Amino acid sequence: MNITRCAWANPANPRYLDYHDTEWGVPCHDERRLFEMLNLEGAQAGLSWETILNKRDTYRAAFDNWDAEKIAAYGPDKVAQLLLDPGIVRNRLKVAAAITNAQAYLRLRAEGQTLDSFLWAYVDGQPIVNSWQTGERPARTALSDKLSKDLLKRGFKFVGSTIIYAYMQGIGMVDDHAPACFCRAGH
Repeated sequence: MNITRCAWANPANPRYLDYHDTEWGVPCHDERRLFEMLNLEGAQAGLSWETILNKRDTYRAAFDNWDAEKIAAYGPDKVAQLLLDPGIVRNRLKVAAAITNAQAYLRLRAEGQTLDSFLWAYVDGQPIVNSWQTGERPARTALSDKLSKDLLKRGFKFVGSTIIYAYMQGIGMVDDHAPACFCRAGH
């Protein structure tokens, strides 16, 4: 049986196919995964998503399973340890961003909000289902611009509009599966 997927899903990488088939474009409301994906999308800046996805398990181990309270308290010794870990992207700014993001996330929680409620309010709780043709999908939108600015104001790092649009796709706020893809909403 021949399954039609989005053209970007690398058929030679089972992990990538599984991500495409079961996560990308699927609405996520799990706080820890939302926090993890925000940081992984930021880590991806300048790299391929496939590279980050292949390192996701190592990232989880290195960053205490994305426990924001633990990450927010990382000091110089932990940063030095992370920068020696070949299983993650050893970029000082990206490691520092994960710590800053944990602190910003905890401030959001202290305000009585969850990342889930904060993010999904931008789409009234319902995913946006786009109908882009191959090659039409934008790298950013007015909505990702707005969300990016809000996250930056709240102290988050590596949350530019292009990163945030990819994040919105990854957590299912936006369903950009190709019209012929078997994962497309309504198929």
